[in-house]
Amino acid sequence: MPILDGVNNSTNIKDLDYKQLDLLAEQTRQEILAVVNKNGGHLASNLGIVETTIALHRTFDFDKDKLIFDVGHQCYAHKIFSGRKAEFNTIRLEGGLSGFPDRDEGDAFTAGHAGTSVSAMLGLAEARDKLNKDYYVVGIVGDGAIANGLNLEAITASNHKPNRFILILNDNGMSISKNDNGFYKYLSKRTTRRGYLKSKRMLKKIFKGSFVTRWLSSFRDFIKRVVGRNNYFEDYGFKYVGVVDGNNVKELSKILERVKELSKDKAVFLHVKTTKGKGYDKAESEAEKYHGVGAKFQHEPGTFSKALGEKLNELIEKDDKIVALTAGMADGTGLSAVKGKHPDNFCDVGIAEEYCVTYAGGLACGGLKPIVAIYSTFMQRAYDQILHDVCLQNLPVIFCLDRAGLVGSDGITHQGVFDLSYLTHIPNLTVLAPASAQELKDMLEYALTLNSPVVIRYPKTSTVERNALPMREGLWERVKEGRKYTVLAVGPRMLELALAISEELSGVGVINARCVKPLDEKTLSEIKNTTIVTLEENSEIGGFGSLVSAFYAKNFTKTKVIMFGVKDKFIKHSSIKAQLEANGLSVESIIKALN
Repeated sequence: MPILDGVNNSTNIKDLDYKQLDLLAEQTRQEILAVVNKNGGHLASNLGIVETTIALHRTFDFDKDKLIFDVGHQCYAHKIFSGRKAEFNTIRLEGGLSGFPDRDEGDAFTAGHAGTSVSAMLGLAEARDKLNKDYYVVGIVGDGAIANGLNLEAITASNHKPNRFILILNDNGMSISKNDNGFYKYLSKRTTRRGYLKSKRMLKKIFKGSFVTRWLSSFRDFIKRVVGRNNYFEDYGFKYVGVVDGNNVKELSKILERVKELSKDKAVFLHVKTTKGKGYDKAESEAEKYHGVGAKFQHEPGTFSKALGEKLNELIEKDDKIVALTAGMADGTGLSAVKGKHPDNFCDVGIAEEYCVTYAGGLACGGLKPIVAIYSTFMQRAYDQILHDVCLQNLPVIFCLDRAGLVGSDGITHQGVFDLSYLTHIPNLTVLAPASAQELKDMLEYALTLNSPVVIRYPKTSTVERNALPMREGLWERVKEGRKYTVLAVGPRMLELALAISEELSGVGVINARCVKPLDEKTLSEIKNTTIVTLEENSEIGGFGSLVSAFYAKNFTKTKVIMFGVKDKFIKHSSIKAQLEANGLSVESIIKALN
């Protein structure tokens, strides 16, 4: 019988010997590969951390102890070992397990964005101590996420950390893309120097575990502090331990037992090295490509992302002042194409959205033309920087928000359905929504002529293939005339939906409302005698429909406006089609509401 069949919780893992644990790692990896091949999901990161997760479950009791993941795209093995193995094949499917840590499933903290772990851990530990409870707080943070501003704030806010507090750095040299930030390079050098590792091995070999070993180790650490000052984490209340092989269950298990004991007196920062994509050759050699995949391990760039990379390369050929920026997602946003062809006009700041936006503001202030490509859900983190550091100064930064709208199986943490609500009220900001890849290319050229901040938001893919009216010839595009209803559609899916409605219901006009802000007030005035229907993949609260309703309430009070958008709730993982239907964004639901 496969070892995995008998493992449902931490207790089962504790009963296995090291040879069996190695088999368990291999079988768990095969289970992850099989399920991701069927459902899609985060692959390379989950493959790399299997042994580390096994060692953690062998050492701690996560029925009581708290395990927190930063971002959470490395939690699959933990789900398998924490009573959810029977449901694991439902991950990312409607009604099944979430692809991220989820408190509704019993996880310690829900997370899908980087930077959350250390702050949440500190809060849990403080609550534990105040309430006189007894458990360990363990966190896993990736080498990309550790440099996120929120994590650095939490680490540096105090030089004291609570006891029974263990922060594990999963160092695989990658976030989504390869890590190039300075803090990561510092970490890598800190305890991977040849002399440092050699001295550790020599002491261990010569003196074993004797008093001499302990004394010489202490003396070596003292010299290292005095000469090198490489004690960043110790300055902020941690005992630093590392670097440890995170793919060696036996070695890591033994070290975790010691770390667990050490943490009773002082918080521990444990630095482990893992291989992203371990056990699957393609994921090991192309970890960025296999970070997140679709069913059958498909990795197809979004139509908009591909168009963005192509157009930026074309624009940079003509204007060397254009600079493309992203925050740890070059491949997903299409900017890898720019990095390959125009590396001097490309910058990936790592998982640091706030820094990316303000840095872009500085570039614009200095005379360059920055274009920032970030997923809609992650741009939420840089709201203040967009408002204060770009729009307040009316700086010409162009923001390209990928994955806007509903995102399907990535679920509640990744839905891009709030950007219109949090952006359209900001002065000086133009907000555009292309319905096709060709329209995105046209909008980039148009945005560069405005000399002010611009947001262009779009989903990952579009099946719309059409030559739209150029932006310079009109904010909105009248696609179909109608006498009774006029449907204002934002984005490709809503335009497709509007056209489908017009085929089923007579008297329906369709407008590609591709400029969300400013509104095309001239067109709105011309259609005031029809019933206005707004369609958007954004929260109904504060979105495009709200802007249209406010316009008519102020200017033409007799015009009827019916809004359709995302309801006031967080949207769980399922297919995009199911998510649209659940929010009333289907032909049947809308026609029923209109009749």
